[in-house]
Amino acid sequence: MKTIATAVVLFFTMSLCGLNASVSTDGADSKKIDKNTKGSEMQSVEPTKKASNPIVELETTMGNIEIELYPEKAPKTVENFLKYVNDGFYDGTVFHRVIKGFMVQCGGFDKDMEQKKTRSQIAIESDNGLKNARGTIAMARTSNPNSATSQFFINAKDNDFLNYTASTTQGYGYAVFGKVIKGMDTVDKIETAKTSSQNQMDDVPVSNIIIQKAAEKK
Repeated sequence: MKTIATAVVLFFTMSLCGLNASVSTDGADSKKIDKNTKGSEMQSVEPTKKASNPIVELETTMGNIEIELYPEKAPKTVENFLKYVNDGFYDGTVFHRVIKGFMVQCGGFDKDMEQKKTRSQIAIESDNGLKNARGTIAMARTSNPNSATSQFFINAKDNDFLNYTASTTQGYGYAVFGKVIKGMDTVDKIETAKTSSQNQMDDVPVSNIIIQKAAEKK
């Protein structure tokens, strides 16, 4: 299962995508990254808001979410995401991983928790100056940095340990490519949903939270 992890006391493992692989960061490693890498000193580069930036609206069963995408910062990632959006891939998919105080993840499973077939993996674009701050959207992946496909997550808080720190397997972090500009209250509601284990997956909402439609706003 595609995963990442964050530290709460010693270990707090959290899944972020797919099947059959994992990346874990224990508490000691998280502290080491914060202390010894340039990532903790990175300045977040907030993209200039442009009328030409694509906006995608997610219509969910808990409310709507509007996301501004940053093609200048993550061109391949945005192109990939918009292909899935415009193909209707996300329609009927669910938020399959929800962890309070961390993130909400979606974009890969249908209402029966069956994983959808995706296109090819894309190259990671995490070294773009953008941080995994509250409200940002980033691609989920396996331990292979260049393994993202369709699944993505919205950060519910500032998750600095997910940021790019170095061009190494552990240091790549997760590629931010947009930000919620409307509907963060919906994200907050999703974040607090009651969860359980289903189909050998943890943190799955007990009641389906469905993306009814994902569409680019013209």
